[in-house]
Amino acid sequence: MKSKLNCWEYRKCGREKGGLMTDILGECPVASAMKFDGRNDGIAAGRACWMISGGGCSKRLRHSRSNCCVNCEFYQRVMFEQEEKVSFRFATETV
Repeated sequence: MKSKLNCWEYRKCGREKGGLMTDILGECPVASAMKFDGRNDGIAAGRACWMISGGGCSKRLRHSRSNCCVNCEFYQRVMFEQEEKVSFRFATETV
């Protein structure tokens, strides 16, 4: 099974816990949002970054966050992978 990337791995931003850019830019709130740990098979909110205020593009485009996320390549990737997972699960279940 292929590994699912968290947003900081996909974007290579370096703002995850212990990341290269945390001293300069600070740790991204997505990386420490343990309330969402495991959501979409991610670490913290790494695969639910759109749920975190101040994370990802929501900080830059605060008023159009939902539109921004729908057009985000990472968001689309997560949605596709999760849909693929559900489809596979239903295809392998016995009746």
